[in-house]
Amino acid sequence: MRKLLFLLVAFGLVLATGVLGYRYLSKQVTPQVPLAVPSQSESAAGEEGSQPEDEPEKIPAPDFTAYDADGNEVKLSDQLGTVPVVLNFWASWCPPCRMEMPDFDKVAAEYGNDTLRFLMVDMVGTSGSYTETRETAQEYIGEEGFTFTVWFDENQEALTTYGINSFPTTVFIDAEGNVEGAYRGAMSEETLRQFLQQLYGL
Repeated sequence: MRKLLFLLVAFGLVLATGVLGYRYLSKQVTPQVPLAVPSQSESAAGEEGSQPEDEPEKIPAPDFTAYDADGNEVKLSDQLGTVPVVLNFWASWCPPCRMEMPDFDKVAAEYGNDTLRFLMVDMVGTSGSYTETRETAQEYIGEEGFTFTVWFDENQEALTTYGINSFPTTVFIDAEGNVEGAYRGAMSEETLRQFLQQLYGL
């Protein structure tokens, strides 16, 4: 009987410690998860009655230097401040990246750089089934006939600056150059369009 009582008390302490630890960590850590895209009913309810919440503080998109298809240095900051930017981090060895890229190319061609800019940043030096190089990435892009803008993160500056640890990852930047949100994992065309509608009204 005493042993059973001891086990119950010990279990209760472990459970309490776990709950308290979870509550503490949940306040300290902001998980990298997809943005919630509100349904039409939620949007309508927000318009009718509830008071708008305080605007979150704007976060300027961190700058980085990469290389274009001709080997010239390019800076993210030179692309910001006129139209929204969809910044996608990918590698040609990554199956989920390959899965979403036709949809990204389709939507990028539909809008054009004057309305919405897609920057597909290839993670040179990363490895999956093989180590990513500029050559392997360019070969893949050529084979698929993609026409969106591709940059090469040869020094892994973009990867480090944005803390990318999963491919693909997509970062959405507004026309003023502020980060609107991010999505980790492959996006379908439908999901991509939902984000563009929610964030940019496109």
